[in-house]
Amino acid sequence: MSDQNSATGIPEPEGAADIIDTEFEIGQHNLEGNVGPFGFDIHNPVFLISGLSIVAFVLYALAAPEQAASFFGWLRPMLTSTFDWFFLTAANIFVLFCLFLIVSPWGSVRLGGKDARPDYNYLGWFAMLFAAGMGIGLMFFGVLEPVYHMAISEPLGVPSPFAADGSIIPENVAAAKQMGLAATIYHWGLHPWAIYAVVALALALFSFNKGLPLSIRSAFYPIFGERVWGWTGHIIDTLAVFATLFGLATSLGLGAQQANAGLEHVYGIPNSITVQVILIIVITSIALISVLRGLDGGVKVLSEINMVIAALLLLFVLFAGPTAAILSDFVTGLVAYATDLPGLSNPVGRTDDGYREGWTAFYWAWWISWSPFVGMFIARVSRGRTVREFITCVLIIPSLVCVLWMAVFGGVAIDQVLTDPASAVKANVIDSYSPELSLFAMLEGLPLSAITSTIGIVLVIVFFVTSSDSGSLVIDTITAGGKVDAPVPQRVFWCTFEGLVAIVLLIGGGLSSLQAMVISTGLPFTLVLLLMCVAIFRGLQTEER
Repeated sequence: MSDQNSATGIPEPEGAADIIDTEFEIGQHNLEGNVGPFGFDIHNPVFLISGLSIVAFVLYALAAPEQAASFFGWLRPMLTSTFDWFFLTAANIFVLFCLFLIVSPWGSVRLGGKDARPDYNYLGWFAMLFAAGMGIGLMFFGVLEPVYHMAISEPLGVPSPFAADGSIIPENVAAAKQMGLAATIYHWGLHPWAIYAVVALALALFSFNKGLPLSIRSAFYPIFGERVWGWTGHIIDTLAVFATLFGLATSLGLGAQQANAGLEHVYGIPNSITVQVILIIVITSIALISVLRGLDGGVKVLSEINMVIAALLLLFVLFAGPTAAILSDFVTGLVAYATDLPGLSNPVGRTDDGYREGWTAFYWAWWISWSPFVGMFIARVSRGRTVREFITCVLIIPSLVCVLWMAVFGGVAIDQVLTDPASAVKANVIDSYSPELSLFAMLEGLPLSAITSTIGIVLVIVFFVTSSDSGSLVIDTITAGGKVDAPVPQRVFWCTFEGLVAIVLLIGGGLSSLQAMVISTGLPFTLVLLLMCVAIFRGLQTEER
């Protein structure tokens, strides 16, 4: 292991690496000092602009919740209907760019220098990647989305298997079931992981190989040169903070809604905004403890525990449900995904507005808003991997695991809906549309539902904690000018305000408000990611292979 750069906390490159010679010194724009017993080391003006803006947003939403709800209710559909083609086109570019790097000569470049070796083994690496990257989303949408697309959404014009009176149309079942899985896998497969891979690769390359701070702006040095240390870089990093915080707030809000639904389902605790606010406060407090324990003692330990529990729940559902049909769904889903991918990713000339605008455009904005957070987190734990190994593991393997998750949870739920007209899944997802209850409705149809539902609640909560902890770590790194060892109270500040933003968005319009802010911050950051692809290519060209 090489010595760490004392200013950044990042190890120096090992072996041959193309270090960028820059006039910038880490922390030259930072304000350092103490407030009572607490120290601070913040980047000026990124911390001040983003911090004050978030505080002002929270105060506004609390002071005028009805006005905020009305605004968010207008904002979401306006953005998705206007820019859906842009989100789809950009996501396609990210996938093609990653696939190109896998087969290109630059795939042999090693992150951290020619002689660098991985800091974490595969088990620890994958556990942190999944827990921070998609945990809450898989729990919330694993049952809901396959059933919804099969029964209601009609992506690519595939007809629903249900007639107007609720009866099943047998000739529509096979095609609708395949489309339900394919349309879901599309949102959880190559495209989102390509978005994460682009940001993570850019950060790892320019920090571990080029010797620049671990900050979003560093990736744009090949394009803007020394201007990245001025207002050009300030704007990029501030956008990254907004995107990350609102992306996290959306996930935390969804997690609180699902945990509350599970508590009502199992223990009769009322499902209300008040309870969800209390949940966010309690879980954010737990996340603060994890923050104080640090990366290895907090996020890593919780991530590995959570992945074991998630794997056990996955195996239980697999073997408690129709196992042979589930395994068949896994293969069917992959084939349908590959077959329908061109149509699902086509940005023009389509008529499935509900699916393309209501689901895909929102998802791509959500993944893009999460990309600074997940990308920086993946970068920090991926030093020592080659570009080819890195992209293959980040892009291909997680996609397959997501396919398996959707095939197991979604496959069982679809089977329940099609075989039992009175199933809890049909009642909650199709008839009354209670998305936060979908997982627990599916588990109700299996043995030991009280136990498995409790496990589901625990998983949601721990995913909540790891996301909040690692998210505050990433935002703090950005707002500290790339320093990864900034004073802990700064991470406490960001962890606290992640919870507060989730609370005010739930109060000011619920799910639609959460989605509106994700899309509004994800839109400008999409442009940042497209430029990042150019910067990565230029950066790799100067590295020794």
